[in-house]
Amino acid sequence: MGTAEQILDELRHLPPALQQEVLDFAHFLRKKNEGAEEESLILAQQTSLQGIWDNQDDEAWNDVSAR
Repeated sequence: MGTAEQILDELRHLPPALQQEVLDFAHFLRKKNEGAEEESLILAQQTSLQGIWDNQDDEAWNDVSAR
C-alpha cells in the first residue's frame, strides 16, 4: 500500500472535524512547497542576472532615491 492509500485509510477513521484539519494542513504544506520552489527560481534569476545588474555603467543609479 502506497503512502497516499495509507493516508486515505487513516482519514476514513477520523471524525469530519479532524479530516478538515488534515485537509487544511495538506493545503498549508502544498503552499509552503510552492513558495520554496518560487524562492529557488528567484535566487537562480538573481544569481544569473547579478553580472548584468552590477556594472560600472550603472553605478551612478545606486544612489538615486526612489519616489
